Amino acid sequence: MTEIAASSIDSRDVPTTMSTADGDEYVQGRRVVVLLVALFLVSVTSQVDRMLPFVLAESIKKDLNLSDTQVGLLTGIAFAVCYTLLSMPLARAADRGSPRFVLILCIVLWTAMTALGGLAMSFLFLAFTRFGVAFGEAGGTPSSHAIIARKVAPERRGLALGIFSMGIPLGTMVGFGAGGAIGDALGWRTALVGAGALGLLIALLALIVIGPTPPLRRPAANSEPFLRASLQLLSSPAFRWLFIGSIALGFAAAPFYAFAVPFLIRTHGFSASEAGLAFGLLQGLMGIVGTLVGGRLFDRAVHSGTGRVLGPPAILFMIASLTTSAALFAPVGWLSILLFVPGMLSFAFLLPWCFGAAHMVAGKGKEAMATSLAMVGSGLLGPALGPLIVGIISDSATAAQVPNGLGIGLLIVPMASILTGIAMLIANQRIAAVFGNK
Repeated sequence: MTEIAASSIDSRDVPTTMSTADGDEYVQGRRVVVLLVALFLVSVTSQVDRMLPFVLAESIKKDLNLSDTQVGLLTGIAFAVCYTLLSMPLARAADRGSPRFVLILCIVLWTAMTALGGLAMSFLFLAFTRFGVAFGEAGGTPSSHAIIARKVAPERRGLALGIFSMGIPLGTMVGFGAGGAIGDALGWRTALVGAGALGLLIALLALIVIGPTPPLRRPAANSEPFLRASLQLLSSPAFRWLFIGSIALGFAAAPFYAFAVPFLIRTHGFSASEAGLAFGLLQGLMGIVGTLVGGRLFDRAVHSGTGRVLGPPAILFMIASLTTSAALFAPVGWLSILLFVPGMLSFAFLLPWCFGAAHMVAGKGKEAMATSLAMVGSGLLGPALGPLIVGIISDSATAAQVPNGLGIGLLIVPMASILTGIAMLIANQRIAAVFGNK
């Protein structure tokens, strides 16, 4: 974040906005830093509220007398379907109107529903609140990306997306760490109500800090019907391969996060706290490094003028597929964890590259739509089916008395990582053919 402000906060005479030849106005100086801090906190809050049911699941299950199937419905496919499909109309609203209004409305909705979840006395009421959380969070990332696109100059946009995306790993760490501690000390209801109350304060901060977003100066870009605009974007070969890569990413990331800790416990004898601590800290660290470095390198790739803006993450996914495969059959636990690290890094590293490239291909005024389509790709099929496939393979292998059944099931992760890398390399070529040397 210091790189953004270093050249612009030394003098009080530096203007807080910058106009371009197209008439666009981007914030400068301290306002860039403050804006990105607010959006970063929004990202953290969103991830915390999403993760809390995972860490509080056992307490919730016991208190409300739920089955494992009901817990799975609360945290799995129902949330994924609602979250990904609703992101598209909310993104369209952000592109056509005020992304600030959409973002604030979404924050208020998901934080209020998180707090209401702490008052649930039945499965149906808790399920209703989780649908509300999914509804609100579906518009959070697309509208935040739209704000970044309208308020941050293009040469700093990759780093801005990286800073925003950094909220995902940090929010995961806070959600698991603080949520678990508060749940143990004060109960799961207090954890949910407290998270909701904190989120409402973040909404107020965002309302004050973000300020009105400038209207688009080319309204014709948003005049197409919703479905036609989505299909037109997907008809672009460059974006289509980005979308395919996002689908493959979902099949790599979702099973990895769902089963990596159980794998370490079952295969290498870690305790839950040991595996959770090691995995959580490494994932958080790799998330911070990946999103920030990835965002900065994406900016440099854009400035090179070649249009090749996806090569590095594609190569990293190829490497991660090899190390993850080795991790699943490593003889000792510490080596397995070490070999998981490139995979952790690759998931975070790709975020600013993928979203930044999607915005490039979509064009001005369609950034939120591009974000939502990428979210649909990575957030629907993979999270809904990936862990299920791993579970089926693991159960079948165990029933057949095949050792390391969960490790065999998790081979879907390196396979999907290879497909992600290939799709991103093809998208890289397609984007270069359009944007190279311009």
